[in-house]
Amino acid sequence: MTPAQLTIVSVLPRLLDTNGDAANARVLAQRARWAGLEATVVAVNTVADLPESADLVVLGSGTDTDLVAARDALRPLQSALRRWLDDDVPVLAVGTGWELLSAGIDVTGDSSVEGLGLVSGRARPLAARIADDLVVDAEAGRLLGFENHARGYAGSPVALGTVRSGTGNGDGTEGTVEGSFIGTHLHGPVLARNPQLADRMLATACAARGLTLVPSAMTASVDDIARAARNVVAVRLSLTSE
Repeated sequence: MTPAQLTIVSVLPRLLDTNGDAANARVLAQRARWAGLEATVVAVNTVADLPESADLVVLGSGTDTDLVAARDALRPLQSALRRWLDDDVPVLAVGTGWELLSAGIDVTGDSSVEGLGLVSGRARPLAARIADDLVVDAEAGRLLGFENHARGYAGSPVALGTVRSGTGNGDGTEGTVEGSFIGTHLHGPVLARNPQLADRMLATACAARGLTLVPSAMTASVDDIARAARNVVAVRLSLTSE
């Protein structure tokens, strides 16, 4: 019997990979393979790269220098992104990848960049750039990563979680959840450091295909490594270990 195949789309990995966040697509693919599923990562840089269908979608973060270029590169992909969101395809967007899907980005003063308007809210300037560890209490459990951003976020319908340490959205919350969409400031990449979040996305994608995600011994071993890495940071921040 041929294993079921999942298609994982990595959007604009050439422009949106400043913090290695495009690797979230590879994390999803590898965890799917460990569970006995076939998985293909499709890099989408232009409309011509679009696959016939997608089971999971990942956008990484870019630099402010490339904000307009990335936004303009995303515009031809807007219909596909909207269709995936309407069809409840799990979508993860990190940093500026998330901001560019919002209503817009207030850069500084009166300067702003219009977003695609696919998700609620917009990015707002913080008093200073944040570059530090970020720990979040979320439905998926404790999430931990590195935040490196000059903007918070306002207008999230539902936050991804509550900040235990760090800044996140700038109001005590971090990220956003809107249907099948997750936006976050967590780098790491986030799914490598927090595999429980990866498995939630994979389980949703599998359920839509009538499949069941069955973690393997390899999955458990890697999860132990990720947990140990999170605990190192937790101890440094005087938080309880998992």
